[in-house]
Amino acid sequence: MPSTTRPRKTAPRPTRAATVVRVAPGLSSEPTLADQAHARIKQMVVDFALMPGERISESELAQRVQVSRTPLRAALQRLAREGLLQLVPKLGWQVAPLDFDVMDELYDLRVLIECDAARHLAEHEERPELRQLADVWLVPAAERQRDGAQVGALDEQFHALLVQGSGNREMVRVHQEITERIRIIRRLDFTKPARIDATYDEHARILRAITRRRADEAQRLLRAHIAQSKLEVRHITLDMLYRARRSA
Repeated sequence: MPSTTRPRKTAPRPTRAATVVRVAPGLSSEPTLADQAHARIKQMVVDFALMPGERISESELAQRVQVSRTPLRAALQRLAREGLLQLVPKLGWQVAPLDFDVMDELYDLRVLIECDAARHLAEHEERPELRQLADVWLVPAAERQRDGAQVGALDEQFHALLVQGSGNREMVRVHQEITERIRIIRRLDFTKPARIDATYDEHARILRAITRRRADEAQRLLRAHIAQSKLEVRHITLDMLYRARRSA
């Protein structure tokens, strides 16, 4: 009689899944051609080598930054999102005109965000940002940075860390966007030694008020600091534009 025993099934051997590594856009260690073009054109705009309102020829710009049209257009689109360039229908690209009314509105929004962050830091128990800021700004005069570009970067970090201390991620995001849009004029605040010293002194007073939990004082000092910076950069920007147009 034939056996009714069924043959034993062998379980399939597990296969090792292939490891897929995905690199998030923009996280590559090497800058792309579009990144390089973006940095070069942005510097031209910031230095007024490309004047506010000036039209841009893609072919001429491609030659100046030594890239082909594809990475150039990616760079131009990125600069447009940052508010530095505009695409005008049927006319092409142009450098965004400097609109001081818009700049004033951005500065006003910045004041609201930073003052709220200062209040939060003055009242909050955990404040690791204050130690980091004190190490930079509460230093003897002989240890202060004197390079304008370096002080400008440290100044951005100071205000960014204040907002980061609020713990509000949406405030941090909006503040970063404002910083990008006002950088074209804000960096000019550190072209004079007197303004570098004033920035150290004003930052130190703001930090001491926050450390002592004097929220109202910190907010008052912060408003005055930002207002004076806005006034200084407007004067310098107008002077630079005047000189650039005369030498063109």
